[in-house]
Amino acid sequence: MNDVEANTHSVIVRGHPGVLTQTARTDSHQLVSDEPLSLGGLDIGPTPYDLLLASLGACTAITLRMYATRKGWPLEDVEVSLSHDRIHAEDCADCEAETGMVDRIDRDIRIIGDLDREQRQRLLQIADACPVHKTLSNEIHIVTRGLDTDQLAQVNPEPRSPAQPGLRE
Repeated sequence: MNDVEANTHSVIVRGHPGVLTQTARTDSHQLVSDEPLSLGGLDIGPTPYDLLLASLGACTAITLRMYATRKGWPLEDVEVSLSHDRIHAEDCADCEAETGMVDRIDRDIRIIGDLDREQRQRLLQIADACPVHKTLSNEIHIVTRGLDTDQLAQVNPEPRSPAQPGLRE
């Protein structure tokens, strides 16, 4: 297996009849995404943007933990707080786009541990090396294909209804 194959991830997402709730499945995990009641959802899971921010936050914390462990640094914990907004391009001094709207993610990182100033600064630099950060920062090419019903059934087994146990946490 080459490096590209080793880094290929797949997730299957299926909806539930009559609701906005979605079930996402990986090889070994399942999670639910939904919209708040105010947008017509059941609010039984994080929104898609919450999941996007959670992915970046988790990847950031994991990356910092791995780096600090490799260096033997006394990192106790990492807390990553994130928010997403859309801003006007002309309000963004360091954005490439000059017109229209730009997605902006603010990421605040709290580093806990007996680390000196240089170690903390290095960890903040390493945060941008997290793979999800790189993906979100690089050009993304999304290929969309339509599958017929038979193809979908083969790769996407029926999800549990949101009313069934295991989907509410």
